[in-house]
Amino acid sequence: MADEKKAKKAKKPAAKKATPKKATAKKTPEKKAPAKTATKKASEKKEPAKKKEAPKPAAPIVVRASSRYVRVAPRKARLIADQVRGLQIDRARALLQFSPRGAAQDIGKLIESAAANAENNHDLIADEMRVAEITVDEGPTLRRFRPRALGRATPINKRTSHIAVALSPEGDL
Repeated sequence: MADEKKAKKAKKPAAKKATPKKATAKKTPEKKAPAKTATKKASEKKEPAKKKEAPKPAAPIVVRASSRYVRVAPRKARLIADQVRGLQIDRARALLQFSPRGAAQDIGKLIESAAANAENNHDLIADEMRVAEITVDEGPTLRRFRPRALGRATPINKRTSHIAVALSPEGDL
């Protein structure tokens, strides 16, 4: 019986020590919770003020066309894209028609496609359009290997491009 009394006495102080820690842990979140609700109320009050702002003006018409997985290196295509960006569509066509670079043909076809989209989908006059944006992003690379001397092989990367064109009427730039 003496052993049982010692065991009960040992258990009781351990239980008393555990409860104050839990009580303090519970008190700290309760103090933080009212602060969070106060910030929510303040933010709710601010939201209706934002809704009273004037409506935004309608965005200008932008006609888009894109071509993906074009078999030309993006670095080479960007040289042509930089020349064409911001030009009227007639001047862009002339520049691309007489450019010696291979990427000029692909970009020329893409601009023609965007002009056709403008006429058929938006009832705009294609000759009065301007190249507002033209981006050339990198597509997946086709990795090939070429045999070399002494049983070696060197990699050949055949790069591809994703090209996107946006045309807008001349007055909107």
